[in-house]
Amino acid sequence: MTKEDTMYARITPYKMKPGSQAAATKVMNALKDKIMALEGQQSFLNVSNDEDGTGYVISTTENAETAPETAEKIKALWGAFSEFLVEQPTVRSYDIVADWRA
Repeated sequence: MTKEDTMYARITPYKMKPGSQAAATKVMNALKDKIMALEGQQSFLNVSNDEDGTGYVISTTENAETAPETAEKIKALWGAFSEFLVEQPTVRSYDIVADWRA
């Protein structure tokens, strides 16, 4: 990757109430347009384990830092899952050093 096409990742570990994956997925699908409209958003991947409620959201973005307005939007999106979450997740940002695909 060159400096011009550097991308960043927001990785958010979360914990849902076990067994809530199907209901939370319906909420997520309803929010897809808002999720994908976040400033700089390039991709969105959500992985979860319905048995223990653990999961990760991995988003790639063009922005090295999350703007305060975008952070508020992300917090509001997570708020839509409040009935399923064990606790409010913490978003962390990382540099992408490799992005390989088959």
